[in-house]
Amino acid sequence: MDIDASRSVVAALLALVCAAAPAQQYPAKPIRLIVPLAPGGPSDILARTVAQKLTEGMKQTVVVDNRTGAGGTVGAAIAAKSPPDGYTIILVSTSYAINATLYPKLPYDTLTDLAAVTMLAAAPYLLTVHPSLPAKSFKQLVALAKARPGDLNYASGGSGTGPQLSMEVLKQRAGLDIVHVPYKGAGPALTDLVAGQVHMQMVNMIAGLPLVKAGRIRAVGVSKAKRSEAAPDIPTIAESGVPGFDEGGQHGIMIPAGTPRDIIARLHREIVKVLQSPDIKGRLAGEGAAVIGNTPEEYAAIVRADVDKWAKVIKNLGLRAN
Repeated sequence: MDIDASRSVVAALLALVCAAAPAQQYPAKPIRLIVPLAPGGPSDILARTVAQKLTEGMKQTVVVDNRTGAGGTVGAAIAAKSPPDGYTIILVSTSYAINATLYPKLPYDTLTDLAAVTMLAAAPYLLTVHPSLPAKSFKQLVALAKARPGDLNYASGGSGTGPQLSMEVLKQRAGLDIVHVPYKGAGPALTDLVAGQVHMQMVNMIAGLPLVKAGRIRAVGVSKAKRSEAAPDIPTIAESGVPGFDEGGQHGIMIPAGTPRDIIARLHREIVKVLQSPDIKGRLAGEGAAVIGNTPEEYAAIVRADVDKWAKVIKNLGLRAN
């Protein structure tokens, strides 16, 4: 082999080494985990639970960064426009798929600008009321609402969140006139529910069940078709008078599109380890959540299906973002 050919081979090998180096060294600095919703809600609770364990597995700090606004679209836009290098990830909830239709002009493409890593967990919603409200069951709440149309209100973590859309579906199905009071996150909404500033709230079980167990709010119904093993004494809304009602929330991790596949694979592997750890799995089960940890392809398919599902619901309800 002549000198020029040898130099070409060496140059090619060096190029391959340099190309592989970033992935081999990943992560070489802290990772930002964007939470597009306010502190204190289920998204924030789950993000901080995962971040602590993920920090151990990745050997780099995973920093939770709450970027709230416009039903989660502000945080999603920040994530979508971040460099695809694995150092920015985002925890999304059901609202990510809802916003694709609810907001007519998003600054990102829901299906192409972020790539799926894995779904973390899925959980039912609890329909909860302040203890002062004279309704100890879903049927009593319906009777009260029909006797006082437009007088009762419900809090939500914001227009377009999963619990809020599910509450609107319930209102339509049950023929209820209950006023929506949107907050900037499920956490602030729950704070006011506990304080008696609002009458009721549909809330993810992860955030709501501890308050129910403490007696600070009362649960009158579970949103899924079957009762939750974490709260078997709470009847489902479906069995209490709205047959077929079956809604729930989910959370997952996404990353800017174009991130190298080996980096996504590393993140997926470490996140699944976190979800399968006995303490995390046990804690989530105790809060009514089912651990998922599916593949990027499986999670991407779920997001696409949810975008289609909620587009039909939003059209049927005639809703638009406030």
